[in-house]
Amino acid sequence: MSAVQPTVYNARFWRLCFSSFFFFLSFNLIIPELPDYISSFGGEDYKGMVIGLFALAAGISRPFSGKLVDTAGRRPVMVIGVLVCIALGTFYPFVLNVWGFLLLRFVHGFSTGFNPTGTVAYLADTIPPERRGEAMGVLGMMNNLGVSIGPALGSELASARGTSFMFVISSVVAVMSLVLVMTLPETRDPGTPAKASLRLRKEDIYEPGVRFPALIMLLTVFAFGSILTLIPDHAKEIGLEKQGYFFTVLTLSSVAVRFWSGKVSDRKGRRPVLIFGVSMLILATFLVGIAQSVWMLFLAAVVFGLATGTNSPTLFAWAIDGSRSGRVGRATATLFIALEAGIVLGSVIPAYIYANNLANLPFAFWSGTAVAILALLALLRYKGRE
Repeated sequence: MSAVQPTVYNARFWRLCFSSFFFFLSFNLIIPELPDYISSFGGEDYKGMVIGLFALAAGISRPFSGKLVDTAGRRPVMVIGVLVCIALGTFYPFVLNVWGFLLLRFVHGFSTGFNPTGTVAYLADTIPPERRGEAMGVLGMMNNLGVSIGPALGSELASARGTSFMFVISSVVAVMSLVLVMTLPETRDPGTPAKASLRLRKEDIYEPGVRFPALIMLLTVFAFGSILTLIPDHAKEIGLEKQGYFFTVLTLSSVAVRFWSGKVSDRKGRRPVLIFGVSMLILATFLVGIAQSVWMLFLAAVVFGLATGTNSPTLFAWAIDGSRSGRVGRATATLFIALEAGIVLGSVIPAYIYANNLANLPFAFWSGTAVAILALLALLRYKGRE
């Protein structure tokens, strides 16, 4: 393996990565306890909306954040996202009814509509194109460490000190992300005047060159939406009380392959790597549906992580490849819109299939298998630029 070039992985790059790590740790820390939390005040039938509303708000905000990244700057967009995370963590303990809780989940989703869009655009500014997939893999590893540690830490905090304490800690972690963001210099082209307009035109909503990667993103994250929504119930059914550990295993597995997958996609092309990743996703969703023991569920988590760690950095690198000059923010936003749409569909449709009936759980998870098969077929038939 060639030596890592310090001009690529410098102090600024690592500040960006650690800021993103703390951001993802903040909002993932509370995820595994949310289904029980909403159920505690009579919201059992709204579990599918816990993730769905969050993702919906993120998706709605993406065109605005994408335009602002290109016109106002990368750092302001990252700051907005972190500030929302800080504020919302302090509000959760004071809301004890279903509709107030769902409103908070919706507003909280705007944080992920802004911060990751700015982060990916910032990375694209500072990394040469021939190492884009590799660097995206490193950033993805840091993000996934946050996703991995968050659910397990949240479950432990809620068990030891209660959910209110867990929510407060999520805000404290977000403050750490904000401190690091504020140390980053702006990288947007200084030759173009900064504008903070929120008026959207048709061309601001999506970047045409990103359509196919966006389609694959939507089809592949559908299964992840079902995992986020239904694994807590499935884990309890088979005897895994601290369901956050499922996400820890999944994410550590994802981290293990992100650097490799990004590097291989730089050398061999995005499509061959994605064919492998989507094939792993099909296997993973099938295994989740048939899992009837803790070890089998953890095996499914490992395979699911391999799929996610392969697909995510490859798709983001492909999206940046397809962006036009000065529109990397919109390209990133386009991919994130597809991601949020896939998670919304993947949280709502499988939850509807499940209908709080454990006998329906396998079929709910296998709906993700079917959608992943569509993604594989699309990749096999694709004839465009890779």
